[in-house]
This record gives sequence, C-alpha cells and structure tokens, in this order.
Amino acid sequence: MAKFLRIFGEMLFSNLVLQALLLNIVVGASFIDPAYAHFSHLPHYNGGGLGIGKYYVYQAMDPEYTPTNQPAQISISIQDYDGNDVNTRLMTMVEIYSERTGERIATYPWTMRTFGDFYLYHTFDEVGNYQIVLSIFDSYGKTPPQVGTSSPPRDILSNNQDCNCDRGVFNISVTNSFGDIFVTAVFIGVFGIVIVFGIVLVMTYRNQKRNAEARAKSESKFVLKYAIMLLAIAAGFVHLAVYAEHGSLRIEYSIFLLVAGACQFAYGMLYTLLTVSNRQMNFNNMQFALVYYKKTLILNLFGLIGTSVLLGLYIYSVVLPPPLSPNKVPENIDLGGVMDKILEASLILGIVYLMKWEKRQLRANLLHEA
Repeated sequence: MAKFLRIFGEMLFSNLVLQALLLNIVVGASFIDPAYAHFSHLPHYNGGGLGIGKYYVYQAMDPEYTPTNQPAQISISIQDYDGNDVNTRLMTMVEIYSERTGERIATYPWTMRTFGDFYLYHTFDEVGNYQIVLSIFDSYGKTPPQVGTSSPPRDILSNNQDCNCDRGVFNISVTNSFGDIFVTAVFIGVFGIVIVFGIVLVMTYRNQKRNAEARAKSESKFVLKYAIMLLAIAAGFVHLAVYAEHGSLRIEYSIFLLVAGACQFAYGMLYTLLTVSNRQMNFNNMQFALVYYKKTLILNLFGLIGTSVLLGLYIYSVVLPPPLSPNKVPENIDLGGVMDKILEASLILGIVYLMKWEKRQLRANLLHEA
C-alpha cells in the first residue's frame, strides 16, 4: 500500500509539473509583445535581410509558407546598419517578378514613407519562385521620382540606371504543400525523440528494478530530481518559443536564446539519464558512490551557474538597456518572462537543496565506511 501511494504521489506531482510547463508555454507565448517598428517575429522561411545602399532591409511574408490564390502580406522594415529604426522621409517602389517568365507581374509605385516599416499585399496565381525588388530613394539633392509613377521593367533587376536610387532583390517561393510537409516533419522529429527517450527510460527502469537496495537510499529524492529535469526543460521550451520574437531586434538575441534553450534541454536530459543510472549503483561501494557524486556535482554546478547567469541577465535587461539593444531602453516586463524566471528561480532552489543533500549522503557513507 505504501509503495502504491508513493508511486501515485510521484505521478501526481509529475503531472502537476507538466501542466505548469504547458501553461507557462501557452500563456507566456500569448503575452509576448511584438517588437516595435520591426516584425512580430523572425521569419523562418520566405524572409531575410539585405543591404541596400546605406540601409539594411528586412523582408518577410505572411503566411511564411505562401500559398496560391490567397492574399499574402509583404512586410518591409528599413533600418540602418546599427539596427536602428529609420524615421526620415524615404521614397520607395516595390516590384514583383516571376522567375519562370521574367515578367513583372505587379508594381507598387513610388510612395513617400515617413517610417521605415510598411506592408503591401499581393495574391500569387501560380506556384513557383518570385523576386521582390525594392527601390529606395533618399538623395534629396537630386531630382526625386514623381509620386505614383513607376520605373519601366528591367532584365537586370538590380539595375538602377533609370533612377537615382538603390535597389535590392529578395527571393521568395510560393507553394501549396511545403509548409505542411515541413511542419509535419518537425513534429515527427520532436515526438520521435520524446518517444525514444521514454522507451529508453522504461527499459532501463525495468532492467534495474531488481536492485532495490541501491534505489532505497535515493528513492525519496527521485521526485525532486525529475521535477528539476522538467523545470529545466520547461525553461528551455520558453526560450525556444520566444527566440523568434527577439530576432528582428538583434539576430544575436535569437542566437543567445537558442543556445540557452538547447543547454537547458541538454541539462534536463543529462540529469534524467544520470538519475536513472543512479538506480544501478551499489552505494555500499564507496568507489561507486564517489564517482556518482562527482558526476552529479559537475552537472549541478553547470545547471546552477548557467541558470543563475540567465536569471541575472533578465534582471539586468529589465532594469538597464540590454547589450546591443537598438532601442537603448530596458526590456518590458511581461507575464511570459516573469513565469519563465519563476521556473528558473525554482530550479536554482532545487539544485542547491539537492547538492546539500547529496553532500550529506556522501559524508554519511564515508563515516559508515570508516
């Protein structure tokens, strides 16, 4: 009966942690503020950046996997090379060419812009590759093009001999199936890893079930150890969920968040594998006990230092402008960020507690051996 209650308690606690994980991801993603004067997220497909004259221009499509016969939004964000918003008056012209025929299929004539971000809409009739050509004029010492007019079509799309402007070419692809194929492949890959990992854990547990003596000394802390694993993975999920929202501010932010999320995933997985291997350790043998303690100490220090750095950087970023910030202002405090840091603070407390407990266990074993 006691064993049944213990197992039921572990399952209930793990279920609560998993529900908190899912709630944190869903609610956190819902409260993410779009980056002002930039895209709401860093595009994964049909988007990119390009230097045009003295400006750096980002382009994105919505939906990213652009289908035919459906209005698509073409987003343009013109910035300087330091990532700052452009607030000066610019004139722009946008053209769309078919790669298959070389024909210009749409033109958005010269328009005066008072801000670097703007949006256009177009419906593509055929599957295929297309070029979006952006022309920028800001040479106010020269005769500007007339608002509402367009340049004639060209064979060399970047040729600017017909205007005193700078031109850039963005390549996009229109398809009706690639998006579904890509998303399906990603889900299969993610769930495949989770399923394989679960099978390994189940098989390992069954193979080590007979070693009751080794499990008895650390069974009371297994729930906490699995909770630490889930907290680390939950924080990693949040970083993976928000990395794209920061990429349009600075690409370095996305890289940092991706690395942080990957490290948290790795820490959680390694912690689980080490916890499972603990079940086959013979703790009456001090050599095994010392080896296990050294491994957990290194892993715990990795998690403790890394999580503390992430927590400290978040506090810094909401008090002072973060490094490389294009806006030179602190980050907004949102519900997603707060919940993520609660997870990381809980993770730090759990790691510290386990490190102290494992040290006491090792001392007790050493005294018993002596």
